Amino acid sequence: LLLSLKLENKTKEKLQKRICQVVLDHFEKQYTTELGDAWTRVRDVLTHPLCWQYAVLLNKFSHSAELENTLHVKGYHPAFQGPLPYLPASLKCYTRRTPGRFPAQKHQAGKLKEYYLLNAASLLPVLALEVKDGEDVLDLCAAPGGKSVAILQCAFPGNLHCNEYDDLRSRWLKQTIESFIPVPLINLIKVSKLDGRQIGDLQPELYDKALVDAPCSNDRSWLFSSDIQQATLRLMQRKELSSLQFQLLRSAIKALRPGGSLVYSTCTLSKAENSDVINLILNSCSNVMPVDLSETAKALSQEFTFLSGTQQHELLVLPEEGRAWGPMYVAKLKKI
Repeated sequence: LLLSLKLENKTKEKLQKRICQVVLDHFEKQYTTELGDAWTRVRDVLTHPLCWQYAVLLNKFSHSAELENTLHVKGYHPAFQGPLPYLPASLKCYTRRTPGRFPAQKHQAGKLKEYYLLNAASLLPVLALEVKDGEDVLDLCAAPGGKSVAILQCAFPGNLHCNEYDDLRSRWLKQTIESFIPVPLINLIKVSKLDGRQIGDLQPELYDKALVDAPCSNDRSWLFSSDIQQATLRLMQRKELSSLQFQLLRSAIKALRPGGSLVYSTCTLSKAENSDVINLILNSCSNVMPVDLSETAKALSQEFTFLSGTQQHELLVLPEEGRAWGPMYVAKLKKI
């Protein structure tokens, strides 16, 4: 026991040392203003990775009853127990209240993985998208591929277009798809490396559903930047992200058919990259309207902590101890 406590303390020290003070100071200033008292609880989780939790998304294309039994034995239980507006029986995700990470599986060519480890809140954009069989779906900023995999756990789209502009991330995306999706189904998936801002012009009114999981200031990883110069540069460039996010959203709206739905998501707490971007879209695009997500929030209030006072078409998951999911911002729009 003493040895394990010593090891735990050493790990804690290492993790504490790795926190980037420049980023923490920046967040402290911004999020105290934007989140008030809630920021203290969120900060306590974000700065202590030992209390982070990981969900296990099962792969229906490589089902293992033995895996489900192991998860039950280790204290995992099915997530998303509330009466959600959309929850396909084929989407199986397991969580537990205690911190820790289930062992990851390595990529093996020709062999499908049985599960994907993720932050449970990152499934909320997929649930909000409500993909049905036969629909044409655009995942505009798809890497590393977790949400694309989750979409395919929910339904069989007519076509799934996974786009990722960054070369390295695009390779990561392809590997994820190969690891989880069987060969006949892969034929339904188009992977491209286009500039997401141009897809709407290149492929106007082609899709029923679009997911814009936008590039954002990733609060969790930025806090542990090891390179102070890089972290400082990121913080300086942070204010430019909202312009990119706005352009990606506008492109996705053009790519949607009238009557189609769009979900926008980020993994940051930043108001400038979340509700401000959505408000700008609603004020400048007369052909979109907000879609109410309050039923989803109500159904998941036992599993996630949501920021209060947001508008009905948006959710912001705040990490808290015992429910260390998020940050995850989700907003839903419909093209008229």
